Amino acid sequence: MESSMITLSDEEIADVVANLRDQGVTALVGTFLDNGGVARAKQVPLERIAAFHRNGLGCSYSWATFAPDSHLPLTPYFSVVGDMRLKVDLRAVRVLGDGLAWAPINIFNQDGSPLAHCARGALARQVALLGADGYAARAAYEVEFTAFDAVTGEPDIGVAYGLRAMMENEAFYADIAAGLRTAGIAMEQLHAEAGVGQIELSTPPLDPVAAADVLVVTRLILSRVARRHAKRVSFAPQSIAKGIGNGAHVHFSLTKDGVPIFSGGEQARELREEGAHAIGGLLQGLPDALGVLTPSLLSATRLQPGMWSGAYVCWGCENREAAVRLCQATLGNPYGANVEIKVTDHSANPYAALAVILGLAHRGITSKASLPAEAPVDPSSLRGTKDEIATFNTDQAANLAATCASPVMREILSDHMIEAINAVRSYEVTVSATKSYEEIIEIFRFAWSS
Repeated sequence: MESSMITLSDEEIADVVANLRDQGVTALVGTFLDNGGVARAKQVPLERIAAFHRNGLGCSYSWATFAPDSHLPLTPYFSVVGDMRLKVDLRAVRVLGDGLAWAPINIFNQDGSPLAHCARGALARQVALLGADGYAARAAYEVEFTAFDAVTGEPDIGVAYGLRAMMENEAFYADIAAGLRTAGIAMEQLHAEAGVGQIELSTPPLDPVAAADVLVVTRLILSRVARRHAKRVSFAPQSIAKGIGNGAHVHFSLTKDGVPIFSGGEQARELREEGAHAIGGLLQGLPDALGVLTPSLLSATRLQPGMWSGAYVCWGCENREAAVRLCQATLGNPYGANVEIKVTDHSANPYAALAVILGLAHRGITSKASLPAEAPVDPSSLRGTKDEIATFNTDQAANLAATCASPVMREILSDHMIEAINAVRSYEVTVSATKSYEEIIEIFRFAWSS
């Protein structure tokens, strides 16, 4: 297996270090997203960046199976034996300010060979497979989160999509924008969301690996800025017992030899044939992918009708209750036609989730998957009729079993990653059987914060 990460030459590394020093950087933190969706990290001083990139820092294989509450379920492969090497990708480094920079980590064996259960590598493989067939993808995550007072523990108060919430948090929002600018991340928009204390921001589409990187570093920036304003931010799928949960919706577009496949065609809603097959493949595969996309013990409450979380197994043009929402190429959509996958949340590993989404779309194209009829109305209005649309299963154990049994999921992510996912999420299933819903929220509310 070839590595998706390029090792820089001595001269290139020296240039990176010099550039970071000129920007006041004294330390670099690298993050590895595990199979519970949590960012695990190591930090080095500026002088050790070359070693962090070229040789890697050691860690146990168990880093892949820590649960979000730091419980460690071991497996035959992810055991006390073995050592992984964590290598930062210096092509993706971002300056955070206050002397700190960030870079994503890829994982390798001690001999320098890439490990199959590296989620960032799995995403890069799917991008390469698409590229081999002439397809190119662009993607972006939407970032929903809930802000809490760090002293009282109460969520911020505001009106859904209201101006008051923005004005009462004006300095907080300004510092978020400043932090993103420092890191070289463009912010498309930021606004109060529908939930209590809930905020959403969006960033422009990028290469899929870069898009997942941006989600990870954006969550880090949000967490850092919140601390300075006596706040804590939660990315949990459900941060409070009642109310709207936090999603991490994925938008992506595909071109074939430079031509968009989600517009300009003669299929439904002007889809090209490949675009129709891609959506068909997504709808075929999503039920078996929930153990990756909406995987945690808090995901089920969010994935419900009426939450705009894509609870219905269907597609529709601008239909926010459909699992697959088509955004057409109109004057109001400057990036062109794209597809939004609404079921994803922050408890997923963002690299693995995007790898699965692109992998299912690609398989839909190659298998010529059929496109079901569009859902042009609110699916809830069809309950009890002959056109009733099914909702996704929200039983965590059943969804996990479906993911682990799926040959497609194993092909996209590797047997070892599925083994790690099964260990982490099976532990969560046992937790959910022994704790109340309110207790689970208290335990996991800040598990995915940085």
